[in-house]
Amino acid sequence: MSLSTIIREAIQALIRNRIRSLLTMLGIVMGVGSFICVVAVGNAGSSRVKDQLSKVGDNLIWVEAGARARNGVRVGSRGSKTLIAGDGQAVLEQVPGVKSVSPNVDGHIQAIYGNANWGTQYRGVSPEYFEIRKWEVNLGAAFTQDDMEKNAPVCVLGHTVALSLFEDEDPIGKTINIKSVPFKVIGVLQAKGFSATGQDQDDFVVMPMTTAQKRITGQEWLDDMYFSAASREEIPEVTKRIIGVMRERHHLRASEDDDFNIRTPEELIRTQLAAANVFTLLLGSAASLSLLVGGIGIMNIMLISVTERTREIGIRLAVGATERDIQMQFLSEAVVMSLIGGALGVLAGVLGSLVLQNTLHWEMQLSAQIMTIAGLFSAGVGVFFGYYPARKAAQLDPIEGLRYE
Repeated sequence: MSLSTIIREAIQALIRNRIRSLLTMLGIVMGVGSFICVVAVGNAGSSRVKDQLSKVGDNLIWVEAGARARNGVRVGSRGSKTLIAGDGQAVLEQVPGVKSVSPNVDGHIQAIYGNANWGTQYRGVSPEYFEIRKWEVNLGAAFTQDDMEKNAPVCVLGHTVALSLFEDEDPIGKTINIKSVPFKVIGVLQAKGFSATGQDQDDFVVMPMTTAQKRITGQEWLDDMYFSAASREEIPEVTKRIIGVMRERHHLRASEDDDFNIRTPEELIRTQLAAANVFTLLLGSAASLSLLVGGIGIMNIMLISVTERTREIGIRLAVGATERDIQMQFLSEAVVMSLIGGALGVLAGVLGSLVLQNTLHWEMQLSAQIMTIAGLFSAGVGVFFGYYPARKAAQLDPIEGLRYE
């Protein structure tokens, strides 16, 4: 028999028992649909983490003042005054693999424009900060090294601050007051939105570090330093070398703890990404169990079909059909059933994802790859669970089949 004949007869057999076939396919439909939905949710979560990874910085290494133990008591973050701009310059000169550095001083302020008053955070940094932290200027421009050298009272606003102070008004060229110091707004940053921890990343004001130190804080020490490694692969080794240079400059003995914290936020986000991927895998595995249940249903129905059509099988074998013809006939019925169920399941998964996105406002990320995998998996379920009934039908004794009533 040709393949087209086998498929045609399989479809006819399913139509003769349409209710039973539809109920059997329902397990495949639910399995494929739920698999697509849960993987879409997991992919959306992974995508959010990847987005955070792309925004965290250019191979960022973050050094924060503090954390040295004194008399058995740990000072904690930013609890020391030993971190200075010279440390960053020394690291840049002595550690291979460090591409750039930006010192940082920060704190809370009230930004005032006209009748608008907004509580936010300031960051005094160098021009390299924008590249290290991957901040793009949406309006205007960033400050320059010349502004750093002149302690210029200029600033760049985060999107949230600009919106809160100016609403629909163009902020470029306007003056805001920070601790009674007039600052000229020269730029507005591109919005990044909320971080993975729910913090608004756009709620801050950026100004030259020297301006912040001399006009805002009156202090010479730093709160943080941001380094950019030349490549991702070099981050672990560069981190070790930075620690060595910092300890030497701060005259720390081997028995003393660091008086600074050093972090690589990228590693933290990569850990979150790995956890999100594992979570997606677990969700997909749980949903795929529905497909296995559907496959067991197919095998059960096919065994019943073999019993009901025993006489038909005997007649086919008696008039010259081979065991292979009988096996292909019943196997094709199982595969066609699972393929139709898989196609309907893909449709159900897409519609279900859209419903969840529009009603519960869940983030969903569908992909053609996942839908293809789900469809092929459903076909594999049909072959796997349809093989035994088909084999049993092919091995039926023709004489016993003809005698069956």
